[in-house]
Amino acid sequence: MAAEAGDPVALEIHVDRAAGDEAGLAAADFRAWVLAALHAAGASPTGSLTVRLVGDDEGQRLNAQWRGKPGATNVLAFPGPDPAVLPPGVPAELGDLVICLPVVLREAGLQGKTALAHLAHLVVHGTLHLLGHTHDDEVSAGRMETLETRILTALGYPDPYILCQDTSNDGAGEGAGLNPLE
Repeated sequence: MAAEAGDPVALEIHVDRAAGDEAGLAAADFRAWVLAALHAAGASPTGSLTVRLVGDDEGQRLNAQWRGKPGATNVLAFPGPDPAVLPPGVPAELGDLVICLPVVLREAGLQGKTALAHLAHLVVHGTLHLLGHTHDDEVSAGRMETLETRILTALGYPDPYILCQDTSNDGAGEGAGLNPLE
């Protein structure tokens, strides 16, 4: 989805539905979630971002390849190259988010959330990772969770951390979705 007239961020957001899309998700939803995260983080990148919705098989393969962990996880974030090192004329790329839709749907059910609210959370979470946010320690995790909660409540979704239940990492995702990129 190309940047729209009047958009404060000139970022093209592409949604690749490799897993199909039984939920009928609109590209505009993904754009709203990404832009809300960018705005809250004070970022206004140019270039592109791709959100790829995958099935369990691709999710498992990517999680094993890039994180060395078995089973599919809910979201993987792959930051793009530093724009400062790109040759002139090469468009910037914020990065790619890979979302395993079956994992997201299972987690939402286990956590008593709507699939849309959980998906919005994971897109926001992944976008913040593309911007360099981490949750490697309690302080950075607290900052990131607070920012995510502020973004999601502004979008009309509930606090994603209040509804979470511990589902442990049994290959169905990354537990309660609290630390999807550890």
